[in-house]
Amino acid sequence: MAETKSMLEKIKAMLKKKQKDRNVALLIDGPNVIRKDVRLDLVQVRKQVEQHGQIKVGKIFLDQYASDKLIEAMTNQGFEPIITTGDVDVTMAVEAMVQVYNPHVQTIALMTRDIDFRPVLVKAKELGKETIVIGSEPGFSIALRNTADVVIMAEQR
Repeated sequence: MAETKSMLEKIKAMLKKKQKDRNVALLIDGPNVIRKDVRLDLVQVRKQVEQHGQIKVGKIFLDQYASDKLIEAMTNQGFEPIITTGDVDVTMAVEAMVQVYNPHVQTIALMTRDIDFRPVLVKAKELGKETIVIGSEPGFSIALRNTADVVIMAEQR
């Protein structure tokens, strides 16, 4: 019995190490999840995503109306702010596809509630990437949740 338990512990350790060797691209849909009515804890989100690998790409997509304070706060949390004058969803989807084809990234993590990103998850899975979606209620797409390999419910502050 002790031998079996020891073997299980070794297997768990190997799996944990393998997850740490994975590189993650974390992309955040700013206007969709960084809102006054949905106050999410990005520090907690980062910790939960890091359980699936090392975050090598961390970008938050914001529109041209994002305040300087918000941009500074996101930068201080280690995210690269991407400011767009067009549709944030389009800019984020293009970057997500770049990361899907990035051979150095094994996991695509999208923080959004928007079903518009479902095709990105489908293509990522088709190409062998692990997919994570991070969201919160209200309005977290059921189709998005059912498409991702892992669903993380973001905690509110």
